[in-house]
Amino acid sequence: MTEYLQRMARYNRWMNVKLFAKVAELPNAAIAEDRDAFFGSILGTLNHIMVADLFWLHRIATNKACHDALAHQLTTFPTPASHRDILFSDFAELTEARERLDALILEFSATLTPKLLAHPMRYRNMAREEYERPLDQLLQHLFNHQTHHRGQVTHMLFHAGIDPGPTDLMRMLMEEDK
Repeated sequence: MTEYLQRMARYNRWMNVKLFAKVAELPNAAIAEDRDAFFGSILGTLNHIMVADLFWLHRIATNKACHDALAHQLTTFPTPASHRDILFSDFAELTEARERLDALILEFSATLTPKLLAHPMRYRNMAREEYERPLDQLLQHLFNHQTHHRGQVTHMLFHAGIDPGPTDLMRMLMEEDK
């Protein structure tokens, strides 16, 4: 499981670099344009992915089993209040923050151990309901959630006339093999 989650952290960074480069081909107005998507625009959806990542990472960081370094590094990011928050209305600022957050996720994934991944993590959802799940399941959810919403962004890009290119995990693995 450790290797799988580290691979997903690499995929997350790889895909975000590709996706943000494609989004940057659009004018700012097109990035913020309401496209009748669940989070409105490309910018809204990319902000949502970051918001959800921050929610989960904050939950993980406040657990006793995790490193204080994760909690400390998260202080350099805004603290979202809602899953619809727009943390960065400027795409360049969002890109810079995304790069820093992806580096943090990658760094955190390098610290994962089977013992830590099996550790039960208590957290509250947005409705303040309390749950407990092992860390490995929370991280699997984090990466699955990212992929789901990046798929929505690639759809919006395609309809804006930009081919997002290959997005498959296998493509990243083949590039890593070179």
